[in-house]
Amino acid sequence: MSASLFAPVLMGALDLKHRVVMAPLTRLRSSQPGDVPNALNAAYYGQRASEGGLLITEATDISAQAHGYPGAPGIYSPEQIAGWRLVTDAVHAKGGKIVVQLWHTGRVSHSSMQPGGALPVAPSAIAAAGNHMDANGGTVPFETPRALREDEIPGIIEQFRQAALNAREAGFDGVEVHGANGYLFDQFLQDGTNHRMDAYGGSIENRARLLLEVVDAVAAAWSADRVGVRLSPWGRANGTSDSNPAEHFAYAATELGKRGLAYLHVIEPRADQHSDTNALNPNAPDAASRFRSLFGGKLIVAGGFVRETAEKVVARGDADAVAFGRLFIANPDLPERLRLNASLNRYDRPSFYGGTERGYTDYPTLADKDAAAA
Repeated sequence: MSASLFAPVLMGALDLKHRVVMAPLTRLRSSQPGDVPNALNAAYYGQRASEGGLLITEATDISAQAHGYPGAPGIYSPEQIAGWRLVTDAVHAKGGKIVVQLWHTGRVSHSSMQPGGALPVAPSAIAAAGNHMDANGGTVPFETPRALREDEIPGIIEQFRQAALNAREAGFDGVEVHGANGYLFDQFLQDGTNHRMDAYGGSIENRARLLLEVVDAVAAAWSADRVGVRLSPWGRANGTSDSNPAEHFAYAATELGKRGLAYLHVIEPRADQHSDTNALNPNAPDAASRFRSLFGGKLIVAGGFVRETAEKVVARGDADAVAFGRLFIANPDLPERLRLNASLNRYDRPSFYGGTERGYTDYPTLADKDAAAA
């Protein structure tokens, strides 16, 4: 029996009244110094909350070393925890659910953002191609990172475990481990960026080890049914690549499926995240249909979806929910607009990253438009 995009669904401990999810969206508007969430952030998330709807926060640093973008928030200091409490209170006041995406950028950073000016860390000392940004937002070439020593890895696992405890203190309903988009876990997973010869490199099992150990630690710190994981199979973001992505990501999805998690969140490789047309590449693999059965639990899918394609993927049973990014930026009341098949605001790409309320909290809702017309 096919499901509707607006039918309830239970994802672990997350009891949702509809399946329109807000994807994690980096916006770089935390307060400085300290990368602290603030009242403007709370207003932004509160606007996008809906009764029984799920929001996934922007990627959030689990430590100072994890930091890779100026203005990205953290969840490792008392001030950051208090700032996130403003956000969770605003979402819960609207009857919504919210999980925080836990992040370590790995090599996608710059020494100007690292403690003591140290090099960013990665599984191997391999630089990403192209440019990144420094602490002031300037354009700089990617640096060659320092390969993590094996004896440093337990410390990173502990930072994720503590971040889960901090998330609980901040009032979140759960956490999502960011294993996608070419950041630290993706760098370990894919053999184009992982040339290690120890227990965390070489075989598919070894390259997946860190992700699975972190997921186990986070689940033990809180509860597996409040933990999700995001993956980007076949993804090439930030210069990642793999010689056998089908087998590799199948292993990761299968192993994650043994852990009783709330959900697996998969980014479709068919979508161009930098396009404004929502065009899909029909020749790319379809991730949802492949990984749904392998994982065996609830699946969220993301990547260039619009109302029609979202309804179809849920009705086919290939996914339990659909995460929307750019459409949620411009439409705070996106679930209601999709339910009514109402017109959508256009998003303003130049205001995506950094700045003030412009392009952040000033997009009108349907109710705002009705009031203006009255």
